[in-house]
Amino acid sequence: MAGDAEQQLRAYVEYFRDMGIHDFYRRGEPLAIESVETAAAIVAAELLPVAVEPAPVAIAAALPSSHGLQEPAIPKLISFDDLAPLPQSSIPVAEREAAMQAIRDEIGDCTRCPLAYAGRRNIVFGDGNPGARLMFVGEGPGADEDASGVPFVGKAGQLLNNMIGAMGLKREEVYIANIVKCRPPANRVPEPVEANTCTQFLVKQIDVVQPEVIVALGATAATYLLGVKQSLASLRGTWHSCRGAKVAVTYHPAFLLRDPRQKGEAWKDLQRVMAEMGLKPPAKA
Repeated sequence: MAGDAEQQLRAYVEYFRDMGIHDFYRRGEPLAIESVETAAAIVAAELLPVAVEPAPVAIAAALPSSHGLQEPAIPKLISFDDLAPLPQSSIPVAEREAAMQAIRDEIGDCTRCPLAYAGRRNIVFGDGNPGARLMFVGEGPGADEDASGVPFVGKAGQLLNNMIGAMGLKREEVYIANIVKCRPPANRVPEPVEANTCTQFLVKQIDVVQPEVIVALGATAATYLLGVKQSLASLRGTWHSCRGAKVAVTYHPAFLLRDPRQKGEAWKDLQRVMAEMGLKPPAKA
């Protein structure tokens, strides 16, 4: 755990250095030391096993409020509909591959957020048909995806392939992407600074595909696509909107692997999508 924390801290420091920030300062005002003897006395007092009132507390209380530092504000959630104007026209299907490549070229060897310094091996851009009617959006790459550069190729990806097949489609007929394109350390949930930095490119991908329906896989995908922080239970079973597409919220395949009892509920969500799109499950052999 200590190693993970150190790695994450190092990543954040490298991130700020890339932004040109090299100096860091502690909170509050330092206590002025008038002499070496005074300093020695303070150090000695701190070593004694005696409960004393810490002087900095009194000093801090006496400081004007204008000198106080505020806790960093939690970034306000903004739905994808409000991140950029909606496209006024669609890109011809024959030009969508080139449009996707232009977005990928814009990303480049991205160092825009701390995930670039947290052990990333590959940027996981997206996969599938840029002219798809149906799009799936997950949270972020895992170890298998980080190694291959393709989203949903591990065990969760195998389950997603089965879910797509049960809907009467093939993986090549849909488009798949994630909220962040780099693997968070230890598969943790992406931090707001990471997700908010990366979603600008997902917005552009959605606008190229212009799917009829987007399936948000899990709470993280739903939170950033819709700009709301609600429980998955409250978001499921209701149609939402994102970039001109209808949005259905369901469980992430990784969660279904941990709790297979919820596969039936996820299937209900997918059946609603199928009914909306006029899809039928494949005939049984």
